[in-house]
Amino acid sequence: MHRKGSSVLHTWVSTAGGPLIAVPQSELNTWAGVDDNDGPVETWGDYGRACAVEGYIGTVTVGAQQALVLGDEPAMTTYLPTERLFLRWAAAYSEAELVTAAKRALAAGPEWDDDEDLNWEVRESVVLFDSAIPGAELEPDDRLIIDLESGQYRVRATYTKDEDNWMILVQLQPATRRSNSGMIAEGVPTIASPSVAE
Repeated sequence: MHRKGSSVLHTWVSTAGGPLIAVPQSELNTWAGVDDNDGPVETWGDYGRACAVEGYIGTVTVGAQQALVLGDEPAMTTYLPTERLFLRWAAAYSEAELVTAAKRALAAGPEWDDDEDLNWEVRESVVLFDSAIPGAELEPDDRLIIDLESGQYRVRATYTKDEDNWMILVQLQPATRRSNSGMIAEGVPTIASPSVAE
C-alpha cells in the first residue's frame, strides 16, 4: 500500500500497472492473481480476467460472489466511506486538496459516464488490492479493507478535474429501497436518506 506525503488523511492502494480489485473478504484465497504469464495478458489467470474489463469499472466472479474491478488507469486509490466513493488519484498537489475537490464535485453533481454504470451485489466487507497479487499472499500494507453494508449497489464512474486536481470518481449507491408496502423502488439519491434500507 502506498501513501503520498508525510501526513496522510486516508490509506491509498496502488498497483504495478494493472487494475485494482475489491474482493469479498471470505473469497480472498480464491483469487489467484497472475498464475500464468504466457500469451496475451487476458489469459494470465485471474489477473487476466481483471485486465479484460474495459473502462473504469467492471465485475468478475470470485468464488461464489462478485468482485469489483477498477480498471483503465493504474491510479492510486482510496475509499471515502461517507460518500461511498472510490477516489482515484490522477493528478493533484496534495491529498487534502484532492479529497476536497472530490467532495465538491459530488456536491455539484458529476456527469457520470453513460457506459460506466453497473450493478454489484455485496454480501460482506471487501478488500481492495492490486489484482496481480494472489489474495492468499497479501501483506497488510498491500490492501485496504472496506466495510460495506450487504445489498445491491449501483456503481457509476467518471473522470473529472478542476484547475489543480484530476481524478476518477467511482461511487456506490444502494440500488434499491423498500417502501412500507414492500415494493422496491429504483434510483435512490446519491446520499442515502434515512428511509433507505441497506
